[in-house]
Amino acid sequence: MATGDRLTMPLGEAMFTQRAIRRFRPNPLPEQDVLDILTAAVRAPSGGNSQPWHFLVVRDRALLDEFAPLYREAWWAKRRDAGIHGPEDISPEDRSMQSAMRLADEIGVAPVIVLVCAMAQGAGAMASVIPATQNLLLAARALDIGGTITTLHRDVDERVHRLFGIPSEVQIVYCVPLGYPRGRFGDAQRRALAEVSSLDRWGQSLIE
Repeated sequence: MATGDRLTMPLGEAMFTQRAIRRFRPNPLPEQDVLDILTAAVRAPSGGNSQPWHFLVVRDRALLDEFAPLYREAWWAKRRDAGIHGPEDISPEDRSMQSAMRLADEIGVAPVIVLVCAMAQGAGAMASVIPATQNLLLAARALDIGGTITTLHRDVDERVHRLFGIPSEVQIVYCVPLGYPRGRFGDAQRRALAEVSSLDRWGQSLIE
């Protein structure tokens, strides 16, 4: 069956129930599902149809176990850059940050991690992989597989390149863990359209 025929969830349902999934069951993902998710990703548009992407799919348990502490180190390095030095600096009420911190400890549970790479350095190549990453996540949602967009940090970049044999000129743009969620899909909190839109001139309401 062709990938397009397998992704039968209505687009509206996929878009409006997609949320960042950061807790995963360790159950392996079917190989065909992973292939379909990546096939959907490469159907995305890119600047000048340059398609500057490469998707490194990591399923090997030993590699996942080696990568997990590097991801945790990267996560805390980003927090340190923001003036956050430990769990005590993160408000218990900040549910999103608490969830992301937990992912830093548990990312190794995810059965698949996709490193979304740009085949050239620079903002142009990086921007062109963004639509592909959204396609990836929407296709995953259609298969009841969760994921979230994360990034790494310069402190671990060289070691991650070395661990996976990634050429030095290739830019790792996103790290996307995938797996069956521990939890549920559903509406995510978003600002109202009226707060983030204008009509004709900045600040002029789009909505009556």
